[in-house]
Amino acid sequence: MNDAGAKVFASQWWAQRWIDVLESFGWTQRLARGRNYARGGNVLSMDFQSAQVVAQVQGTAPMPYDVSLALDRFSDEQWEEVVANLAGEAIFAAKLLAGEMPQHIERAFIASGLSLFPFNKWDIHSECSCPDSANPCKHIAAVYYLMGERFDQDPFVLFALRGRTRTEIIRRLRELRGGRTEIENVPVIPDAFAPLTPAGFWELTGELDSSLVVIAPPPTGETILDILGSPPIEAAEPAVTYLKALYSEVRNRAMTIAMGI
Repeated sequence: MNDAGAKVFASQWWAQRWIDVLESFGWTQRLARGRNYARGGNVLSMDFQSAQVVAQVQGTAPMPYDVSLALDRFSDEQWEEVVANLAGEAIFAAKLLAGEMPQHIERAFIASGLSLFPFNKWDIHSECSCPDSANPCKHIAAVYYLMGERFDQDPFVLFALRGRTRTEIIRRLRELRGGRTEIENVPVIPDAFAPLTPAGFWELTGELDSSLVVIAPPPTGETILDILGSPPIEAAEPAVTYLKALYSEVRNRAMTIAMGI
């Protein structure tokens, strides 16, 4: 529901899912007004404080309105079951460790009788200091859209609103999968390297520092077949479909082996 040429609040699937869920609640006119406010820069500030969002939105009054918003938090027992479900599928763990939201992650929540995204409008608890009795008012709706933009940048913010931080989730994933329990800091690059010479360019003179190796899933689900196109043979489609699935499985297994999970 984005106007041509207008500001887009979601480019990643999980951020778009957030917006699609909100727009499915039937708040068409209120969300449209809020979308205009968000695009117009009326949201002056928005902070994520643990499991709550607090914002200031400029309306027609001289002083901005205060907006607060929260989702239902999951209990410790619920989170333990969800993370166990995530740990049970290696690709979920690999993607999360790389800072990406797995495509079918909602399965891990549904298996525990939960929903990562709001299941209905009563899952969202919001307040605004404006005199409008409708909820969401346009100020709250504006914050909804800016939240989608923030989810785009950091999918773990959505988990935090449900009661678990990135650090807590990844540490528990590694514990359940028998991996390391600490999250590495940003690698420190040495101050100086040995002089580079043509003769030694292709030689490894020592052990490769594992802290300098960054392993991440590919940015898209493309395989080599998507790049090369279909082979010039008759009845190629069944073979291509099979090979694409096979290449994807090989890629996913290589990721899990490389990341030690």
